[in-house]
Amino acid sequence: MTALSPELLRFSVAPMMDWTDRYCRTIHRLMSRRARLYTEMVTAQAVIRGDRQRLIGFDAFEHPVALQLGGNDPVLLAQAARIGADFGYDEINLNCGCPSDRVQGGAFGACLMREPVLVGDCVAAMKAAVSIPVTVKCRIGVDDQDPEAALDALTASVKAAGVDALIVHARKAWLQGLSPKENREVPPLDYGRAYRLKAAHPDLPIAINGGIRAPDEWAGQLDHVDGVMVGREAYQNPEILLRVDPLLFGEAAPVSDAFAMLEALEPHLAAHLEAGGRLHAFTRHLVGLFPGRPGARQFRRHLAEHCVAAGAGIDDLRAAVAHVARLDGAQAAA
Repeated sequence: MTALSPELLRFSVAPMMDWTDRYCRTIHRLMSRRARLYTEMVTAQAVIRGDRQRLIGFDAFEHPVALQLGGNDPVLLAQAARIGADFGYDEINLNCGCPSDRVQGGAFGACLMREPVLVGDCVAAMKAAVSIPVTVKCRIGVDDQDPEAALDALTASVKAAGVDALIVHARKAWLQGLSPKENREVPPLDYGRAYRLKAAHPDLPIAINGGIRAPDEWAGQLDHVDGVMVGREAYQNPEILLRVDPLLFGEAAPVSDAFAMLEALEPHLAAHLEAGGRLHAFTRHLVGLFPGRPGARQFRRHLAEHCVAAGAGIDDLRAAVAHVARLDGAQAAA
């Protein structure tokens, strides 16, 4: 039986380049104990040869957290996976969905949808190297591929290799003619393709990703698949994460609201500043807080004008928060 139970897959925040760094993940963890968090994609070669602490270092507070790797060499991926496991990650995820020019140049990411046998070899090598779960995040196909055949072939290959779960971004990726941003928006969503995959593989944990926003959509998706992965909405409107634990796990959220989250963030900020870090490492991930509230615009302006300086401190963040109206329970629910 898989080491990654469907419950562990039930809700996750997608890996997003330039966004889901360790500071962002700390903020998200403060709003949900249960959400599974992912790093930005890091190439296997960077993990092996680069500054590992800078690239993949994280705080134990972030658990459960997964390391997403990019690459196409089974030997290098196995070595990088072993390093990630030694760092304490809960899962290693292979990126088979990113359509950027960088990954196309390296023939990995979404390009691997055309190489199901190679993906299976990569998964097998990583499984042999680590005892933690190894998962794959993919598209339903690329370019002119038939999504039925392409996704079936990839699934068969990684399942035979022992993959612990599959996360399906329910869109094709177009490697020519669309930017990475357009690839997240233009190709039509096909949730039905992911549902059919789950029906065909009831024993394989499968999560769905792509275009999922409001919390009232989550349970509906879970009628068909084992997990929901939310990306941009969780980053741009992070307060939705306060709904994860109550809605999907029947547990209270760690904090009552965004104000309480920011108060809980202060010890993490203090430790970061004491170590020589800058406030902006955290506050750049806070601009989506307080959507629609009186004072939210002034809050964002204060972050931009006062929290980016090298000497900015916790008092600067408190001053930004002071612009926002604190609503009572009835107003907040309205």
